[in-house]
Amino acid sequence: MAAFVYEGVVLFGVVMIAGYFYSTITQQRHALQGQWGLRAFLFLVLGIYFIWFWSRGGQTVAMKAWHVRLVDVHGRAVSQLRALVRYLLSWLWFFPALATSWLAGLDSSAQIFGLMTVGVVAYALLARLHPQRQFWHDIVCGTRLIDWRPALPAKRKKGSDPAAADA
Repeated sequence: MAAFVYEGVVLFGVVMIAGYFYSTITQQRHALQGQWGLRAFLFLVLGIYFIWFWSRGGQTVAMKAWHVRLVDVHGRAVSQLRALVRYLLSWLWFFPALATSWLAGLDSSAQIFGLMTVGVVAYALLARLHPQRQFWHDIVCGTRLIDWRPALPAKRKKGSDPAAADA
């Protein structure tokens, strides 16, 4: 969950830059103008971000910081198609709360945020039902998150000459 929160911090910057780019190219003058176009554009940008990183090394920026890597069930790299399906299904974190707030006609940011928080916590708790504690979108996609720590450099023995080791 720490990587999830850190990912949100990183994505804040990605969304801000993408939103600025969208408003510039569409000449958007008011925040309520072109909302659906902006949402679709951000959905696409976020998809590119996740699909690119997941299929090129299995780690986003936040995942690298927390030593988490995405692999398939056999421990291999994830294909772009599998990363796309995972991206689409990962919206299960948010879709039920967003759909509920839309159907209920909620306009208050506090209410929507509260509903989103409950939805994210509930989805995270669902992983407790799986024997390997996997998220449901990973089960469907045939992916899993693993601990991925870089190899530590070999320790030098005390008294060894570092200059002699370089020669």
